[in-house]
Amino acid sequence: MTTAQKKTFEVLPVKRDHYAMIIGGERLEGTNVATTYNPATGNPVATYAKATKEEAELAIQAARKAFDFGKWKKFPVGKRARTLNKIAGIMRSRFQELVELEVLDSGKTVSAAQGQVMQAIEDFEFYAGAIISHRGHVNNIPGPFTNTTQKEPVGVCAQIIPWNYPMMMAAWKVAPALAAGCSIVLKPASPTPLTAIVLTEICHEAGVPEGVVNIVPGSGSEVGNYLVEHKQVDKVAFTGSTPIGKDIMARASDTLKRVTLELGGKSPSLIFDDADLDAAVYGSLWGIFYNTGQSCEARSRIYVQRGIYDEFLEKFVAKTKKLTLGDTMEAGTHIGAIIDEKQLQVIDGFVQSAKEQGATILTGGKRAQVHGFESGTWYEPTIITDVTQDMDVVQQEIFGPVVVVMPFDDEKEAIRLANDTVYGLGSAVWTTNHGRANRVASAIQAGIVMVNSPLSAFPGTPFGGYKQSGFGRELCVETLDLYTETKSIVSYIGEKPLNLFGIE
Repeated sequence: MTTAQKKTFEVLPVKRDHYAMIIGGERLEGTNVATTYNPATGNPVATYAKATKEEAELAIQAARKAFDFGKWKKFPVGKRARTLNKIAGIMRSRFQELVELEVLDSGKTVSAAQGQVMQAIEDFEFYAGAIISHRGHVNNIPGPFTNTTQKEPVGVCAQIIPWNYPMMMAAWKVAPALAAGCSIVLKPASPTPLTAIVLTEICHEAGVPEGVVNIVPGSGSEVGNYLVEHKQVDKVAFTGSTPIGKDIMARASDTLKRVTLELGGKSPSLIFDDADLDAAVYGSLWGIFYNTGQSCEARSRIYVQRGIYDEFLEKFVAKTKKLTLGDTMEAGTHIGAIIDEKQLQVIDGFVQSAKEQGATILTGGKRAQVHGFESGTWYEPTIITDVTQDMDVVQQEIFGPVVVVMPFDDEKEAIRLANDTVYGLGSAVWTTNHGRANRVASAIQAGIVMVNSPLSAFPGTPFGGYKQSGFGRELCVETLDLYTETKSIVSYIGEKPLNLFGIE
C-alpha cells in the first residue's frame, strides 16, 4: 500500500456479506471466519474475520507504534475535536443503515436501535466539545516556585464491549479515548461485532491516523485475556458481567494497568404512596422491559409501598400484557429477541427456580412463540411476586425481561431493601415529595439515581456503579481523566541557586 493509498480508507456499504478486522489502518483477514445470526429469526446476518492471539498481537503493536511514534496524541485538541465531529457527521449520514444493521445483529427493536445509535453519535459530539476544556492547572505553591499540571494520554487502551448495546458501548469507549489522544484496540462481543467494525471504518474515513483505532473481533477467553495481560497495553476498559470483571482485574494486576469496569446490576425502583402512580407504572415498564431487559441498569426489583401495592400491580400487569413482540423492524414492536439460546435458558432457569421456591408468576414466565419468527429466541415479559429477599431471582442479575415486585411499609425499609444487594449501579425513586426524593437518593448505594424518570444516561451524565457494579464513570467529562495521566511540573524561578545543604 502506498502513502497516497493510506490517506484514503476505502468506503464499503454498511450492510454487506462479510466484515474484515481492521489493524494498522488496513482491513485484514485472519485464519478464522465466524458468522453472526439475527436472534429474532435465527438466520445468518454476515460473516466476519475472527481474530486470534496472533491478530491481537498485531493490533497491539499497531496501536503501540501509533501512540509512541504517531501524530494523533500530538494533534492540538481542536484538531482532534474536528475529527470527532467528522466521525459523528458520517454516522449521521448513515443513520438508517447503522440502525438496520444493529437490529439485524442484536435482535433489538428498531426504536431501541434508533435511540442507541443516536446517542452514539452524540457521544462523539459531546467529547469533541469536552476535550477543548480538559486541561491542566496552575497551582499556588510557596516561594519562588511555580507548579503546573498537564494532561497526557494514558497510552494504548484495550476496550472490551458487550453484546447488549454494540454500537453505543463502542462509542462510550472509543470517543473519550480518541479525544484524549490514546490509541485503541477494540474487542467487540462475538455475537454482535458488526456495527463496531463499521464504526472503526468510519473513524478511518474521518481521518483518524492508521493504527490509532484497531478492532479484533474474537473470543474473550483468547483475545480478551491476551489484551488484558499484555505488557504493552496501558489501560483496560471493560463493560460486562461482574464475574468477568473480577477476572480482568486480577489479570491486569500483574502489570498494574489502569482499569475501569462497568459491570452488572440488580437495580431497584422504589415507588412511594405519594407517587404519580401512572408515571410510576409507565416508568417501571420502560425500566425493566426496554432493550428486552438486557441492560446492566435494568430496574429488575420493584418495591411498592403497601398502601398502593395492589393498585400498582393491577396496572403494571395490564400494561405489560399490552407489550408487543414481533418484527423488530416495525416501529410498533416493544420487545425484541434474547441474544441467543444460551441466554434464554439462563433467564428461564431463574424463573423456574423462583416458581419451585414458591414465587407466583403473574404474567409471562416462559419462552414466547412469535408468529413468523418461530426460529428466534424470544421470552415473554415476566412479572414475579411472592418472592423473598434471599431468592436468586431477587439477588442475581438475570439480564432478561423478568422483574420481581415486593411491598414495603416505610421509607427506612425501602432503603434497606434497595441496598440489600452486592450491586450498586442504577436505582429509581418515585415520589412527589421533594424532601423524600433527596433523602432516599442520598441513602441509596448506587452510582445512578433516577427520580420520577426511567432514563439513566445522556451524554454528559456520569454512568457507573458502586460496590460490585464496578468503578470509574463513563459518558461524562470525568471519563477523560480515566484516559489521561496528570503530570505535575514544579519549576524554580528564583535568582539564586538553591543550596539546600548550605555547603559553601
